[in-house]
Amino acid sequence: MSRRPRALITGASSGLGSGYARTLAAEGYDLVLVARREARLEELAEQLRATQHILAEVAVADLSTRGGIDAVVEIIAAQPIDVLINNAGYGLRGTLLGTSAAELNDQDRVLTAAVRELSLAAARGMHARGRGGIVNVSSLAAVTTMGQYAASKASTLVFTEALAGELRNGPVTVTAVLPGFIRTEFHSRLGMERPGPGLIWLDVDQVVRESLRDARAGKVVSVPGWGYRLAALVAPVVPRPLMRWGSRGFSFARTRGQ
Repeated sequence: MSRRPRALITGASSGLGSGYARTLAAEGYDLVLVARREARLEELAEQLRATQHILAEVAVADLSTRGGIDAVVEIIAAQPIDVLINNAGYGLRGTLLGTSAAELNDQDRVLTAAVRELSLAAARGMHARGRGGIVNVSSLAAVTTMGQYAASKASTLVFTEALAGELRNGPVTVTAVLPGFIRTEFHSRLGMERPGPGLIWLDVDQVVRESLRDARAGKVVSVPGWGYRLAALVAPVVPRPLMRWGSRGFSFARTRGQ
């Protein structure tokens, strides 16, 4: 058995998830990489084994299914996980009324149910061992009214804060990460052009670096990027009618971009 710390990362096949994987591998962590796309996971795992000389296990799981969540819970129960990164997620192309209940349920299962169940499974083991950290990737969309995605991310934020409250003053940290726009495949998969000026877009490496720094400092909420930190401070005092208006405008732009 390796004596290196071990991190489990969901949504590890691309974007922010692969960024966390590369950073933690470079720091000497063994990895459990979880996603639906086996070929991408295997390619990333092989690269990290060869370049960082760590152990990288691949676990193909669809977290929108009961079986996928259970499979990852079993991995967490079977081996010590020192760091859990709940990053898996995706957006939907359609509006609430134009999307089936099954699609909305699947998305919510990935963004909330999987996060909740994996976090609780990991937290119990970490608490018993007296060490560990959980990072749940929410979104600044959590403060908006941008459809089911925003609703699910808001749920994840509140859950993470609640779990952190239960574990306060102990050796296990729990952190919600609220990124803004990041340069990943997220928007291209939805058939959307990147909105706004380039300066609002963050690099994956910056989000990973700042969020891990905040998590290690014991912060409950991490907002990478100074501009987004300012927005997060202002958001609670923005009147909800104004927030709804702004969210609606973004949704209309998104619909036209499909």
